[in-house]
Amino acid sequence: MLPLAAATFFMVSGGPYGIEDILGGAGYLKALAILAILPFLWSFPTALMMGELTSAIPCEGGFYVWVRRALGPFWGYQEAWLSLSASIFDMAIYPTLFVLYLSKVYPAWTAGWRGTAWELALIAACCLWNLRGAPAVGRGSIVLLVVLLAPFGVLVGLAFWHGWHLTSDPAWKSHSPTEAGLSTAIIVALWNYMGWDNASTIAQEVENPQRQYVRAVFLSAIAVAVIYIVPLLAMGYSGFTIKEFSTGSWADAATALGGPHLGRIIALGGTLTGLGMFNSLMMSYTRLPVVLAEDGMLPAFMMRRNRYGVPWVAMIFCAVAWAMALQFSFERLISIDLVLYGGSLILEFVALVVLRLREPGLERPFRAGNLPTAICLGLMPTMLIVYAAVSSRDEKVGKISALLFAGLVALAGPVFYSISRRLWAPPSAPQELEATSSGD
Repeated sequence: MLPLAAATFFMVSGGPYGIEDILGGAGYLKALAILAILPFLWSFPTALMMGELTSAIPCEGGFYVWVRRALGPFWGYQEAWLSLSASIFDMAIYPTLFVLYLSKVYPAWTAGWRGTAWELALIAACCLWNLRGAPAVGRGSIVLLVVLLAPFGVLVGLAFWHGWHLTSDPAWKSHSPTEAGLSTAIIVALWNYMGWDNASTIAQEVENPQRQYVRAVFLSAIAVAVIYIVPLLAMGYSGFTIKEFSTGSWADAATALGGPHLGRIIALGGTLTGLGMFNSLMMSYTRLPVVLAEDGMLPAFMMRRNRYGVPWVAMIFCAVAWAMALQFSFERLISIDLVLYGGSLILEFVALVVLRLREPGLERPFRAGNLPTAICLGLMPTMLIVYAAVSSRDEKVGKISALLFAGLVALAGPVFYSISRRLWAPPSAPQELEATSSGD
């Protein structure tokens, strides 16, 4: 359970790294409120939905299988299309984060073309790591988690000590957020709390998934919220002013409170965040092309695996696609990622309700409440996705808004579904997944 929980943690979060823009945009009090409230409106509904569907249908492909079984092959394909499209922009964030924090310690190493070289090296290293299989990724995630969080334990202790002994004026009111800054803070917080369903795609590589997934997801959800909130609480109590607090500023805060050595260690921890998140998410996303190929939606060579069961051809294709999005800015990547991911998440909540209605006898070792509860679970996440989509209208991709760009990507899904069926689906391809019991 612990390797699965650690891998799930990195599919959602990489520790406090990446939440700096929430503090810089909203100020201490509002940032803490956002981070404390969103788990109940965003994380836990998703975790409950995932807990039920993973316990009932623990198949490789996870959310793609759920949606296809509930809504048919067309919507199953759209679920996979939205998820893989979102991954192109999501996965570009973590090499960017890696280089940003590395530049805090060794700026000459990341100047010019060297930054891109480091990003490509990170992708290659994660490919090699993933080739060893899901157990290697899970065990490695535990080590990375301990190593990157240990310096934050020191920083939090110093911040509380500083606030207790050296100042009586916490920095709670040191910043008045603008409307735009608050909107950015909410969007970044949504991104920092999303991705719980990604772990579902490796269900066949997990021992006793009906039991382990529920435990791992809820343990990770609680850990993520605590690891976000406690450092911000400590920084506010210490009296540390926000000023230009943005991505990468944890290293500056650590230098101010603990000296240059702690600042460098915190910065290097940020590089581990980029590595850990990219590594775990690569394991998740690369299973989707395999199940699409099994259903006749992609060429059969995508199903090729090595002796560890890793789909190495699918991994190479995904890695190349992710490398092509490396030059997008952090904020633009988040906006596009949220809109596309949001579409796939809404389909999963719909699948939860439809399967309750169509297959009431399906064995569900874990149930997310009664039918009205299952229906209500998706309401707040859907509203937050709509808010994020509307808020991203000012972000630009070339000359068009990020919202329009994401919409065009989503609308390409039906076109590629038609192409995929004509090119690769055998004449006798089934229109619906064969019903399977939760023990299959």
